Amino acid sequence: MNEVTILDALSTTTHFHIFTWVVGIILFLVAAVMADGTKGRKITHMIARLFYVLIVISGALLFFEYSSGDAALYGVKFLLGLLTIGMMEMVLVRSEKGKSVGVRWVLFFVFLFATMFLGFKLPVGFSFFA
Repeated sequence: MNEVTILDALSTTTHFHIFTWVVGIILFLVAAVMADGTKGRKITHMIARLFYVLIVISGALLFFEYSSGDAALYGVKFLLGLLTIGMMEMVLVRSEKGKSVGVRWVLFFVFLFATMFLGFKLPVGFSFFA
C-alpha cells in the first residue's frame, strides 16, 4: 500500500506554497495601508507573520524536494524569497515607528518580481514565461 502523508502532499506540489504567499502578500498590503498604531493593524501584522513562517516552511519543503535538479537556481530563489519577506517585515515595522520606508518598498517590489519570475521559470512552477 502506498500511503500519502500530508508532508508528502505539501512537498510535491506548489499549490500550498502559492496559496501561502498570495495570502501573505494580501495581508501585508492590508496591514501596510491601515493606520499606524491601530489594533487591527497589529492583528493583521501578526497573522501576516504566521503566513511568513508558512511561506518559509512550504518553500523549504519544495527546495529540499526539487533542488537536486538545479540547486543554484533553487537556492537563489529561496534567498530572494527570504529577502522579500524581510522587506515586507521591514516596511511594516519601520512605518509603525514612523521611519522612512520608501527604499524598502522599492526593494520589496524588486525582490518580489525577481522571486516570482524565477519561481515561475523553474521547472516545478507554472510556466507563464515559457
